[in-house]
Amino acid sequence: MEEKNNLKPDSLLKKIKDNVIEFLKFAFIAVVIVLPIRMFIAQPFIVSGLSMFPTFNDGEYLIIDELSYNLGTAHRNDVVVFHYPNDKKKYFIKRIIGLPNETIVINNGEITIKNAQFPDGFKLEQDYIKEKFSTTGTYTTGPDDYFVMGDNRNFSSDSRAWGTLPKKLLVGRAFLRLLPLDHISYLPGKIN
Repeated sequence: MEEKNNLKPDSLLKKIKDNVIEFLKFAFIAVVIVLPIRMFIAQPFIVSGLSMFPTFNDGEYLIIDELSYNLGTAHRNDVVVFHYPNDKKKYFIKRIIGLPNETIVINNGEITIKNAQFPDGFKLEQDYIKEKFSTTGTYTTGPDDYFVMGDNRNFSSDSRAWGTLPKKLLVGRAFLRLLPLDHISYLPGKIN
């Protein structure tokens, strides 16, 4: 014996219409909530390359906090994602070494920072650096510039090669590491 469908064509059409309206309401609410978060607060980023090794490995999945730098300033040792100054379509991840209006002196891998507070300079602690690097040079940041370097100093294209990073190119700081699962962390790369 066949089971009869008790819905009349009009009520079936009404049910479909109600479902479509509910779906559109849900989609609208999702877009209204998710889109501003994605555009102004946080965005995903996948590490590509080994310039930040061993702090970050190739393929790690991060969430970048975009809001902090819109409301405040970047700090020394923050791990940041930014538009590469020579090709703004590319994104890089590096560590902030020099802040605006500073002189960064690198002598055989030892970094000294000179600024208004420390005119004679202070040595930057770099316990996170695992390999010696032999860079030597003096660099100066402008009022809206940062000096950034990769943690894998011998294999990093950074401010030593292409100059200072204008503040306007900062996207945000590394906020969460979500993948791989055994390395999930809040503010990954943060130095205590």
